[in-house]
Amino acid sequence: MDWTRPVRAKRWLFLTHRWLGVLLCGFFAMWFVSGIVMMYVGYPQLTEAERTAHLPPLGSGTGLREPDAALAPAGLALVPLAELRLAVASGGRAVYLVRPEGAPPRSPATVIDAATGEVLRAVDAPRALASAAAWAGPGVAADYEGTLQEDAFTHSRGLDMHRPLHRVRLHDADGTVLYVSGTTGEVVRDAPRTERLWGYVGTWIHWLYPLRGNALQPYWSATVNTLAVAGTLAALAGTVVGLQRWRFRGRYRSGARTPYPTPAMRWHHALGLVFSAATIAWIFSGFMSMNPWKLFDSGAPPLNLAALQGGPLAVGPPQGPHPPAASLAALLTPTGGTTRELRWVRATGRTLVLAQPAQGAPEVLDAATAATTAIDAAALREAIARLVAAPLVRVDTLAHYDLYYYARAPHTMTGAPAKPLPVLRAVFADEHATWVHVDPLTGAVLGRLDGHRRASRWLFAMLHSWDWVPLLERRPLWDAVMLVLGLGGAALSATGMVIGWRRLRRKAGRA
Repeated sequence: MDWTRPVRAKRWLFLTHRWLGVLLCGFFAMWFVSGIVMMYVGYPQLTEAERTAHLPPLGSGTGLREPDAALAPAGLALVPLAELRLAVASGGRAVYLVRPEGAPPRSPATVIDAATGEVLRAVDAPRALASAAAWAGPGVAADYEGTLQEDAFTHSRGLDMHRPLHRVRLHDADGTVLYVSGTTGEVVRDAPRTERLWGYVGTWIHWLYPLRGNALQPYWSATVNTLAVAGTLAALAGTVVGLQRWRFRGRYRSGARTPYPTPAMRWHHALGLVFSAATIAWIFSGFMSMNPWKLFDSGAPPLNLAALQGGPLAVGPPQGPHPPAASLAALLTPTGGTTRELRWVRATGRTLVLAQPAQGAPEVLDAATAATTAIDAAALREAIARLVAAPLVRVDTLAHYDLYYYARAPHTMTGAPAKPLPVLRAVFADEHATWVHVDPLTGAVLGRLDGHRRASRWLFAMLHSWDWVPLLERRPLWDAVMLVLGLGGAALSATGMVIGWRRLRRKAGRA
């Protein structure tokens, strides 16, 4: 038997931890500190609630064309539509934003002036300033700062359809910078001063965004993945070494349970044993956030949304085979002219209009009568059953959040999409074990989970954000747990940086 094998294996553990730690402890410290910042300040984004809150009211609709009259000059009347909404959203004017069915994914909407029917194509500086002025409200001055493809606060791929972006700086109390779509003229991102400043020590550095939007862009994903894998190996090796060197029974000659003589080494050893599990979980789950090797892509076919909608959305003259359509004035009356946006949708074979106020849930109106209406529960369940080509096991009504459907603060990675309650959860007996969440108020699909995505929920979201509902509902307990673990991890990394620096100095001195 070769008795040297265990010795060599132990030495390799030491060397792996030592040199990966020297290389990576700075990244560890940065990730822990920036993660603590991200608990309270997120990457700039324009949430749906912020967007609707800043849209000017549509008023009574006086002077605006009906949908069929506005869309006809552009050849979009009677065309099946994927999206149709009306809002004072571009250049301070009421516009229809239209996207035909079958349009390329993430393609910009066609913008039609609701007063004239003109298709608005070019987004120039005056139009961008007008959009910003409407967003900011009266009395707020603004400076136009030109166009850009991408900067530190616009790396999100969801903005690709809007590039180039116009940048406008407001003279408001928050020092807000607005980004206006170069294709539709809508405000698509707001970045208050607080989010910009904290972002540099939070999300921007945490996600290694210095590598984005420049010549290093092609290497960003590989760099993040490599650092995460190496960091996980370093932390695992350190945990094994730390357990081997700690005297759980008895003590070393120094009287301590750790053999290391210097304070930095002792603290690193002790902190490592206490915080190693959290450190490994955070680094590994950060790796999982990148969806490496497409682990969480199940290849499931798309949902049959047409079955849920019960026919295409289209607008046309209310005579002949087309159903009668309520006028804009009638659709705007139920909310007293305070509606910020009208959105036409299809659900269970009916055309509905969602009248969105500045805050809260939309008013659901019948598109033909403008009367407040509700989706028939039985019809909705029948339509839901056709979303997936597999037997529907059951439809549950969730009145409370649970492990798979829950809300986070808007500034967090998963907090921006609204998570209304109650919600319907449809469970299907397909090979992908599909769950679909549907809003019973609007008939909209709010999300889809299969076995792969539920695994992602545990391996990424749960391990990285500790978004366990009983803990989230007991803040500041969640904050206390996260702060203790985050600060402990930062201290562990800081002691590792001290140890690494001293070792490198010794190596340099001997050279």
